[in-house]
Amino acid sequence: QVQLVESGGGLVQAGNSLRLSCAASGRTFSNAAMGWFRQAPGKEREFVAAARRLGQTLWYAEYADSVKGRFTISRDDAKNTIYLQMNSLTPEDTAVYYCAAGDLALPTPSPNDYWGQGTQVTVAS
Repeated sequence: QVQLVESGGGLVQAGNSLRLSCAASGRTFSNAAMGWFRQAPGKEREFVAAARRLGQTLWYAEYADSVKGRFTISRDDAKNTIYLQMNSLTPEDTAVYYCAAGDLALPTPSPNDYWGQGTQVTVAS
């Protein structure tokens, strides 16, 4: 059974940082994209960042405009894990953050992609 488990969410003051982690199990995603989406109350889920495979050993990062320069995604394929370093957080970043893996096509990921249960990030002003 494939599982994606997020961790690292919490309550933080505006301007501070958080680091999210997502550990995958049940299959390896070294040849797939892994990334983060978020959903704020009353809003639709939106793309945040993805780490996409480029060739056999390289990967590249893709970011939503709203987080460029503040968030950094990284992946450790040996651990089947991705991370999201979030700096300079603002209240607008408050949302449930979901880890995802698969094709992660945008704007609408495939129903065949895998999703975690989400971790709450709350940024207080």
